Amino acid sequence: MISQVNTLARTDYSPPLEEAQPHRTEGLVQVFTYPQRLFPVDTIAQAMRLAGQGTPVLLVQFLKGGINQGTAHPVSLVQNLDWIRGMLDRTIDPAVDKLTQGEVKDIQGLWAHVTDQVQGDRYDVVVLDELSVAVSLGAITPEAVLEFLETRADHVDVIFNGPTLPDWLLAVADRVTEVRRLRH
Repeated sequence: MISQVNTLARTDYSPPLEEAQPHRTEGLVQVFTYPQRLFPVDTIAQAMRLAGQGTPVLLVQFLKGGINQGTAHPVSLVQNLDWIRGMLDRTIDPAVDKLTQGEVKDIQGLWAHVTDQVQGDRYDVVVLDELSVAVSLGAITPEAVLEFLETRADHVDVIFNGPTLPDWLLAVADRVTEVRRLRH
């Protein structure tokens, strides 16, 4: 038995312009909250998974320090994930630590870098680890965060995480996830 597949002759194999443009969905504001400070495993795993699938991701840790990384030396993982910490000399514990003027300046510089990168349309997903704590410590204003959310490109997902998140941030979130530790 012989089978034959007939195909239609087509000389132009380029798709129409509408098909050539990648489809972008509307970005979400997602919140992951924890009862105590935990390493943000869920959001980092989500960031790595998306970056591995080709999505450009920026992960920023606002209160972690001690490695002299800064915005000039992001750690690049799985090609599409840039991971940045500030130039803080230590990791800030908001329960016991007060910010120095230098630490406030570093956090504000990190925030300015994030806003520039997102406005430059370089990333599709931005993870902001403990930004809400930086806001509660007075390093960044709530108005600056709300303006950032309003002016970002429509397709950019923004993920916040931290031990507690203020009501004004929960009110603008599209999805809120509470992570609980059941066993120690």
